Amino acid sequence: MANNEDLTSSPPSNRSILIGLGGGILLGSVILVTTILPAEFGVDPLGVGNLLGLTELSRAENPFEEQLLNHRSDYVEFELGPFESVEYKYTMDLDAPMVFTWSSDEELYYDMHAEPAGLGEEYAESFEQGTGVSRTGSFHAPFTGIHGWFWENRGLRTAKVQLYAAGFFLDSTVFRDGGDYSRVIEPVIQR
Repeated sequence: MANNEDLTSSPPSNRSILIGLGGGILLGSVILVTTILPAEFGVDPLGVGNLLGLTELSRAENPFEEQLLNHRSDYVEFELGPFESVEYKYTMDLDAPMVFTWSSDEELYYDMHAEPAGLGEEYAESFEQGTGVSRTGSFHAPFTGIHGWFWENRGLRTAKVQLYAAGFFLDSTVFRDGGDYSRVIEPVIQR
């Protein structure tokens, strides 16, 4: 049978408590300097936060963007005969967001581009060009102006292109057959 003295334990010594406390403070300090300061405040005295990509977290902006305009939702479709084209653009303010999906039943040449307000075609900036039957994405207007797509049917069969878009645009303009006309797009209003 075991001795009763062996079953009872003595409280930790002051030295053991101080060693445990010091270890906890040291570990907490290492975590603070290597992860918390870089991630939360962008302070990285050892460079470990940058190496781990944690300093990028401190640079993240608030994802909420308040808009002064009500958003609008739009659907439009165009029929393009062989070698016909159409250009469709939205009037958008600086940094206004838009999400979109366009699709066609035939391959089309497309050019997603924009023109700054008041500066004309010679200042147009192209963001994406190619051929395809669809694109889906989001767009933030890099400047105030008109932003949208040019589609051209370079095939021998008639193509139909459909566009769905929602965002903070004011109206749209269709450029076709040497002319242009505006389309009013009513804002989405909550009831």
